[in-house]
Amino acid sequence: MKYKIIKDIIDLVDEFELAQNNSNSYENNVNGFKQWVVENFSGQEKEEPNWEGKENGRSAESVINTQIVHMNRYAKSYTKSALLNSDFATQEDIIYLINLDAFGEMTKTELIRKNVHEKPVGIQIINRLIKIGFVEQTDSLTDKRSKYISITNKGKIALKNQMEKIRQASAIVTGDLSYNEKMELIRILNKLEHFHNPIYERNIATENLLQEAMKLKN
Repeated sequence: MKYKIIKDIIDLVDEFELAQNNSNSYENNVNGFKQWVVENFSGQEKEEPNWEGKENGRSAESVINTQIVHMNRYAKSYTKSALLNSDFATQEDIIYLINLDAFGEMTKTELIRKNVHEKPVGIQIINRLIKIGFVEQTDSLTDKRSKYISITNKGKIALKNQMEKIRQASAIVTGDLSYNEKMELIRILNKLEHFHNPIYERNIATENLLQEAMKLKN
């Protein structure tokens, strides 16, 4: 009996390693293995949810895409309310400052890519923040073509003054999700991030992006 259990565990580890080879979604250690077991062998089948258009053949992928777009718009509307009567124009202004405050100075390119923006959009945001004195730029000592961006004291004060409302906006975005639901959502979003970010980092031309992404998915 003991040997059968050991064999079953070894088979389960083999299955875990195979899943890792296909997606690399978990840590390659005991904690990653336990998380994989919990998420894939919960002991009960979850009932498939209903969604608008399902009876007419609307796919789960279509629903997920639509819901992500909607959530982004909801989040923006709450943030817009939180920034009312402040010197911040958009939620991107806040996010750029939070990154600079947390990670320190970085090049314009690094800051833009950290926020998953196209370069023209990112430059526009940075220039706006420079204009109002929330960030400053300095020349790189090693590469005169590069500019380093850092948050100013004025930017830190403005960020601090606005953070309570930003936290409220963040809290309302998660709605009435329970703690466990939030943790599960983080796990799922992290999995999507780990899939999409390497594609984004390759900086693939727009005309080839969809084709190259589909190769990785398949």
